[in-house]
Amino acid sequence: MKYLKFKQIYYRVYYRFSKPKFIESGQPSSSEWQWSGPLLNKQSLFSNTDVKFLNQAGTIKTPADWNCASKPKLWLYNLHYFDDLSSQDGAQRYTLHRDFIEKWISENPPCSGNGWEPYPISLRLVNWVKWCSVQPQVSPKHLQSMLEQANVLTQQLEYHILGNHLFANAKALTFVGAYLQGENSAQLLAQGIKLLNEELDEQFLADGAHFELSPMYHEILLWDLLELIDLAMTSNRSELTACLPKWTGIARKALNWLSSMIHEDGEVSFFNDAAIGIAMQPQQIFSYAHKLGLNHDKINQQLITNQDSGYSRVSYEQYAIIFDHANVGPDYLPGHAHADTLSFELSMGKQRVFVNSGTSLYGTSAERVRQRQTAAHNTVTVLGCDSSQVWSGFRVAKRAYAKLEKSISSTDNVQLVASHNGYLQQSPNVKHTRELLCSPDSVIVSDMLSKQLPACFHLHLHPDVDVIKLSEKELKITKDDEVLCLISSAEPINIKDSTWHPEFGKSIANKKIEIEFASGNLRTEIKQIKRDS
Repeated sequence: MKYLKFKQIYYRVYYRFSKPKFIESGQPSSSEWQWSGPLLNKQSLFSNTDVKFLNQAGTIKTPADWNCASKPKLWLYNLHYFDDLSSQDGAQRYTLHRDFIEKWISENPPCSGNGWEPYPISLRLVNWVKWCSVQPQVSPKHLQSMLEQANVLTQQLEYHILGNHLFANAKALTFVGAYLQGENSAQLLAQGIKLLNEELDEQFLADGAHFELSPMYHEILLWDLLELIDLAMTSNRSELTACLPKWTGIARKALNWLSSMIHEDGEVSFFNDAAIGIAMQPQQIFSYAHKLGLNHDKINQQLITNQDSGYSRVSYEQYAIIFDHANVGPDYLPGHAHADTLSFELSMGKQRVFVNSGTSLYGTSAERVRQRQTAAHNTVTVLGCDSSQVWSGFRVAKRAYAKLEKSISSTDNVQLVASHNGYLQQSPNVKHTRELLCSPDSVIVSDMLSKQLPACFHLHLHPDVDVIKLSEKELKITKDDEVLCLISSAEPINIKDSTWHPEFGKSIANKKIEIEFASGNLRTEIKQIKRDS
């Protein structure tokens, strides 16, 4: 509680007692501009009853199915988003889309159920605006429903959460206000723009990162920003075009940050809540930005240090490594944080080799907590503790604060040294410092504790690579009988079964390495790194 802003506490209490009121609107009209931005979502509506979200199929046959208690909350949220309206081949499903909109309106009475919560309203409204803008004729009932939903949204803006949720609220008000004409549409537009500009100042750091420090949410928010830039250009509303200098400046920095956080396979690294298939792919984001006249810098430096967000990237011909010396995120909003401080990911060519475990689910299950814990990442636990006390689905108690102590690039190597105080706040009462010494053909990982205690270095392997034990203290990592690297340590190395979670709803068997040490220091060498020819 002590980390929360007063605004969050106030609105948690306020919304508990003050519920949104439904006010039947008049009949707004629509603008004449047509949305021409990319529509890249995967198909999720297959018939009037058959749907699929997060790799899990379902059926919507009765009104109760919109809020089915047996389905995960996130799955139900996706049901109400209407992302299929913005899908690649969505134009071929016009009748299905129209019927599903009609079905939603008739089976979701105002202010009742998941669909009337602010976040689903926000994402749905943007999809409905895009879809309606390209139709030759739009039902007055659809326009009226959009305005009524927006007016309910204004009564429950997510000030109790803030972050990406509040940004989504603001984006929805801006889209609806720019598309609808009459009634209170101008006020909705003004409110959305004001909130957007306030949140952009708060949520994007000086190095371009989204402040929740999840590469996946960075992709989502950057895509949102690109769509807002596109909306300003497409609608040519003066209220929006006046924002373009600010919005494009932030977007360029955000594009550069994203380029430093992706692997050669074209997808993002897995720090904090991150998975593939939720946000647009990085290349789709870069292509959209290019279409809007925004370009990003290519990775050509041996060392990139994102000081404000706390991530560094080392790139050699044979490999690339991304190192996390970040805090868990904003103190008042650590919901998407993992206890992954000082972890790293390493890829060789397009093959990921050492991976954090990823994210396959939300909610409050034991598996959700396990995926957030330190042992699910490539870093060190001490006395079995987590570097930050992650609990429930989206909570963090005592959390690690990290410090980058050295960042040196020379002709021979790159040296990164960082530490965190997460264990100093708990019973281990020890400081963890990690040094990465990177050269063209090796990475030496040195872990140092400020006193001698039982600790364990966890190192997770991508499912596509194999591990062979050469001796008690040496392993060989291969793929298709080709040696990628050797791992050696001063302490015995154990191989255990684990799981990797590249997408929501997916768990893939993999191997993890555990190296226990009690001396206070551990030196692990990853050597003879070779890249696929």
